Amino acid sequence: MRVSVDEGRCCSSGQCAALAPGVFDQREDDGVVVLLDAAPPEAAHDAVREAALACPAAAIQLRS
Repeated sequence: MRVSVDEGRCCSSGQCAALAPGVFDQREDDGVVVLLDAAPPEAAHDAVREAALACPAAAIQLRS
């Protein structure tokens, strides 16, 4: 799995960081998503998929 984020679309809801904290974080100043791991381990794939689905701005893209 490859993960990318569109910081320009991010609305700073924090769903991604809450659901997959090893893959996503948020910037301190404005809460915009920070991608920590663009190729997360298989054990994190379900959480990353859930985070992508939960993102209200559709700012997370997944590729296999």
